[in-house]
Amino acid sequence: MYCPFCAAQDTKVIDSRLVAEGHQIRRRRQCFECQERFTTFETAELVMPRIIKNDGNRQPFDEEKLRAGLMRALEKRPVSAEHIETLITQLKSALRATGEREVESKLIGNILMEKLKDIDQVAYVRFASVYRSFQDIKEFGEAIAGLDDKSAK
Repeated sequence: MYCPFCAAQDTKVIDSRLVAEGHQIRRRRQCFECQERFTTFETAELVMPRIIKNDGNRQPFDEEKLRAGLMRALEKRPVSAEHIETLITQLKSALRATGEREVESKLIGNILMEKLKDIDQVAYVRFASVYRSFQDIKEFGEAIAGLDDKSAK
């Protein structure tokens, strides 16, 4: 690991800790040359399946695009950033657990909608309106009625 301060190649690890529910390792390092300390994070690089869009196009899994969609649905809602990261981690685990090299975007949308239904019902309706491309108020009403049915059980 190169030192970000002097670009020296030799650094030593001073401290290591698990973070992000054990999915990352935080390392404190010190440069042998300039003695500066800095932090690095190490994560496993896991291959995510490619996404088959509704029009048949195939795209690589894009975590930032997923995060942006969730942030729009959860905007001004009482859901912590940590909860959002946990949701993303759970989704990625579910996708890898399929064992498939390619998955349809519908699967991602359905998994997220089920999770959002439990986390925040307003965010669920926002996400569903974009994901399902609601065309009129009737479709919104049906989505909300589905939430009422769930909470009545």
